Amino acid sequence: LTLMLRDPERLRAMLLDEKRPVQLVVAGKSHPADDGGKALIQQVVRFADEADVRHRIVFLPDYDMSMARYLYWGCDVWLNNPLRPLEACGTSGMKSALNGGLNLSIRDGWWDEMYDGENGWAIPTADGVLDDVRRDDLEASALYELLEHAVLPTFYDRDAADLPTRWVERVRHTLENLGPKVLASRMVRDYAVDYYAPSAESARAVVADDFAGAREVAEFRRRIESQWPSVAVEQVDGSGLPDTPEIGATISLKAKVRLGGLSVSDVQVQAVLGRVSPGEELTDVVTFPMTHFGAEDGTEIFEAEVALPVSGSVGYTVRVLPHHRLLVDASELG
Repeated sequence: LTLMLRDPERLRAMLLDEKRPVQLVVAGKSHPADDGGKALIQQVVRFADEADVRHRIVFLPDYDMSMARYLYWGCDVWLNNPLRPLEACGTSGMKSALNGGLNLSIRDGWWDEMYDGENGWAIPTADGVLDDVRRDDLEASALYELLEHAVLPTFYDRDAADLPTRWVERVRHTLENLGPKVLASRMVRDYAVDYYAPSAESARAVVADDFAGAREVAEFRRRIESQWPSVAVEQVDGSGLPDTPEIGATISLKAKVRLGGLSVSDVQVQAVLGRVSPGEELTDVVTFPMTHFGAEDGTEIFEAEVALPVSGSVGYTVRVLPHHRLLVDASELG
């Protein structure tokens, strides 16, 4: 809320709007040693105690899980404005979504992964601005714009039966599409299916037949460590990339890889695609397996036809990873 308090008169106007009033409920606590956090809470409390707005904004002290439960049940919008990229996760927004709340947040933590344009609103971030004061001003202005021109009009747009149909559509979309993704059961299932079960299966295979698998993996590791310095991606060619890349457009990639003393079955070659950042690094990357298509001049040829996962400034590269049937993941080799 302190971001909104950068322009208290604009906030006051929203709270007291006769046609589209806003009710704010603020809860939280700071660490005993966090003097900065205490100062922010004091700022909120002072504003909430002003006579003309105290019926529109309230601060709830001693925030804990039992209090949070009532907030999840009762709020229409869950506001979160972290300083990107410092948000660890933001699981409270997930709980609000499961109770029919719509999120209004900076795209950081879980919201950066789950926001789809219909399950809430994303506050534009100014994380590229180095001046902290200027950054806060820009993000506060963006938050006001969203509230005034998107959130409030959607909530107060009523049909003949006085129902906010557009709002209800967003809530239904959130419950149907976002809800299943943030359930604890989904998390446990993913751990079990993607990690625990494959690890258990691999462990059984390694110890079978008097640890024959373990000896096989040990020999594979020695071979990888001795030959890996000789592995190199010598050439990557791409074709079919349009002048204006669009999501779903197909690109053909071909790589020449020198494997040294390793065989094709010892490695997995992957195409890596993503956006090109201002620092010329790949971001939002997606990997695709490449298929072996024979040998040429002492190198192995790998090819792939991939659909662009992003639009705009797109880049690609190729990487080589160790591969063995008894390894759950290549990172096991360190």
